[in-house]
Amino acid sequence: MSTSAVLEQIIATLEAELMTLTRAARDSYAAATDPDSRAENKYDTRTLEASYVARGQAQRVAEVTEAVEMFKGLRAAAITGQMVSIGSLVALKAPGETMHCFLGPAAGGTQVEHEGVVVDVVTPTSPLGQKLLGSKDGATIQISPTFSAVVEILEA
Repeated sequence: MSTSAVLEQIIATLEAELMTLTRAARDSYAAATDPDSRAENKYDTRTLEASYVARGQAQRVAEVTEAVEMFKGLRAAAITGQMVSIGSLVALKAPGETMHCFLGPAAGGTQVEHEGVVVDVVTPTSPLGQKLLGSKDGATIQISPTFSAVVEILEA
């Protein structure tokens, strides 16, 4: 499994999400500023609600745009080493189970499928990301009180 190929897939997934969010933000803004959506009485809150949705959509667009730029910055950086760092692709191996994670700077929870394997984006602010960051290849980390896994850093 190639770290750079997984990174490209994450960027493509985030860019597709960004396109969808941008369209939704434009639609929300149009609904909030449409003269026909003016309040008919003091209890009519459609315009106010539409403005809240438009603001939330715009914030989400900004977050995903920033995430895309962060991941594109990883592409230029060297992603190798014997310790898990931002940009590392790792396999967590436990008896009968393997989980693949990409330690990313943002967009935690994003999933991509590469070569038939699901890879989860984990950030250093998450509990799992905190345990992974700085772990050495071959180290055992405790994921929960009853579950531990061996960290395997996959090749770039």
